[in-house]
Amino acid sequence: MSDPLHVACPHCHALNRVPAERLREGPGCGRCHRALFDAHPVALDAAAFAVHAERADVPLLVDFWAAWCGPCRTMAPQFEQAARLLEPEVRLAKVDTEAEPALAARFAVRSIPTLVLLRAGRELARLSGALPAAEIVRWTRQQLAVRA
Repeated sequence: MSDPLHVACPHCHALNRVPAERLREGPGCGRCHRALFDAHPVALDAAAFAVHAERADVPLLVDFWAAWCGPCRTMAPQFEQAARLLEPEVRLAKVDTEAEPALAARFAVRSIPTLVLLRAGRELARLSGALPAAEIVRWTRQQLAVRA
C-alpha cells in the first residue's frame, strides 16, 4: 500500500487520509460521512481554498468566474462535465471573483473565466477563456503529465 493522500472534503472541508489506490472506491469523509468525490466542482471561499489548495494532496483546478460574465456562464456546464471526467485525480473548484476579490488578486486574475491548476499550493499552469469539457480535460491532463 502506498502512503495515504490528504483529501479535502468538498462538503465540510475536513482533511482525510486516503490511500491513493482507494480513491476510485468512493471514499467518504471521516467527519461528515459524505462522499469525498461527487463529480461536481466545489465552490470555495478563502478559508476552504486554503485547505483544498495548500493542504490537500489532490491537484486542484480552479475556475475563477463571476455571475455577470457571459462566457463564465457558458463554460459552467462544461466545467461540471469535466469534473465527472477528472475526479478523483483532480479536484475541480470554482471561485467567485466578486465574492472573493482577494483570491482573484492573489492569483492576478485579469480576465474571466480563468483556469488555474495548482498542486501543493503552487500554480502549475493557467488558461483563460471559455472552453469545452473535452479541452478542459485534455489541457489539465497534459499539464499534469508535463509536471509529473
